[in-house]
Amino acid sequence: MIGPRIPADAGQRLASDVLAPMKRAFVGKDEVIDLLGACLVAGEHLFILGPPGTAKSALVHDLGRRLDGRTFDYLLTRFTEPNELFGPFDIRRLREGELLTNTEGMLPEASLVFLDELLNANSAILNSLLMVLNERVFRRGKETVELPLLMAVGASNRLPEDDALSALFDRFLLRVHCENVADERLRDVLEAGWKLESRAGVDGPRVDVTTIRELQRCVSAVDLAGVLDDYTDLVRRLRAAGIAVSDRRAVKLQRLVAASAVLCGRATASASDFWVLQYIWDREEQEEVLRSIVQDALRKGDGSGTDGSGTDGMSRHPRSLVDDRPDPEIIARDLESISTELDRDGDGSPRRAVLEDRLSALASRCQWVADENQRAFLENQIERLWRRFAEVGGR
Repeated sequence: MIGPRIPADAGQRLASDVLAPMKRAFVGKDEVIDLLGACLVAGEHLFILGPPGTAKSALVHDLGRRLDGRTFDYLLTRFTEPNELFGPFDIRRLREGELLTNTEGMLPEASLVFLDELLNANSAILNSLLMVLNERVFRRGKETVELPLLMAVGASNRLPEDDALSALFDRFLLRVHCENVADERLRDVLEAGWKLESRAGVDGPRVDVTTIRELQRCVSAVDLAGVLDDYTDLVRRLRAAGIAVSDRRAVKLQRLVAASAVLCGRATASASDFWVLQYIWDREEQEEVLRSIVQDALRKGDGSGTDGSGTDGMSRHPRSLVDDRPDPEIIARDLESISTELDRDGDGSPRRAVLEDRLSALASRCQWVADENQRAFLENQIERLWRRFAEVGGR
């Protein structure tokens, strides 16, 4: 037993009964689906970044159909009013002098919430959304309603550009890209999409919301003691590389590490569960640096075997086993970003130590670029940047 009332295989059943069928239905979306599962068990929120038509909403709707609970989804515009999300005032009670909201069928009654074009949120709904996401509470005047929210998913085709929206974005602990599938898999997408269009209902069993709540409680019972030192070191490395990991975020991320263990049927976390930290980026140029540091922690913590177990014999989450080859285009863009900052500050950047750590992480990732010509080009760029740092240090 992971917790006092739930069998140890409950997390594994969620993976096999809900997540696995979703992966069969949605080609090339395993990464997003694994993150939906981890966030659902942890009780945290997920942000999906991607252009229209990449199945962002379809994924959340399919997950909602597999859960025995209410789902609320809404496409936000800059003119969205609170009534559209939370419900109008109850006219009957208003006549009696009471300001109460009629929440029937609206966000306050939903277990799963999907907010498309999240970053269109305006000031009229922003404070209420922040409270909903952070405290699971809806307040309107003297009215306070505790919400049954398990998880919220936000989606957009852009990242926040102002502080008000950054506060909303920050409530979504993990972030993931959702792009069009590569051309070589287009035929598979067409076949799977046709099956989805003609499917009458959900294939496989539905999961009761009560089971999800029990799993969320079980997360708090996972033993993190064995990985706490390694986790502390990992957070320090991320901070040194310029990744903003506040104390609050570092504490909350432990729930996602524990959720990974629960999904594997374990009551004890392992270093393989650190895979979730690859998805805490604020800006796209942080992604390769994050992957480099986290992949290094995964290799050191559990070995690099692909048989589903680490060197300690414990089952590993499948996402920790992915051979995640770096994208040379992204590395080249990140190297250009470092060079631009050095040019701007005359090689005397106050963030020099952070930039050096970023460069070191990118150099580590560069070794895994498959194409020899691309790897040679990137290594040349990295060597040139190291020389610039050395010249500054010698002055």
